[in-house]
Amino acid sequence: MLNTPDLSIDKYIKGFPENVRNILQDLRQAIHEQAPKATETISYGIPTFKQNGNLVHFGAYKNHIGFYPTPSGIKAFEKELSAYEISKGTVRFPLNEPIPYSLVKKIVAFRVNETSAKRK
Repeated sequence: MLNTPDLSIDKYIKGFPENVRNILQDLRQAIHEQAPKATETISYGIPTFKQNGNLVHFGAYKNHIGFYPTPSGIKAFEKELSAYEISKGTVRFPLNEPIPYSLVKKIVAFRVNETSAKRK
């Protein structure tokens, strides 16, 4: 599912249990705090934030929240993310542990700077 124009981030979040909805709303808020000009959409079936191109994505799964700040976002914060399962462009935050919102904000700020620099 590449783009789903009939699905909004609100509808996406609404489809989860309350505890997961709260996490997703807090994650959404953390992203907007660092990227207030970012636009929201659904891409690849998950919430996506765009500003000068794709900024970050996130999604909820059975046991974790997937956060997708692109490979550069993972590489730039590899040390800080070492407590989590990571791959080339993904970090998995377990649902049974607190989400590191301050780290998410740092990564989003990095991505905003990165995408702005590429635009110039």
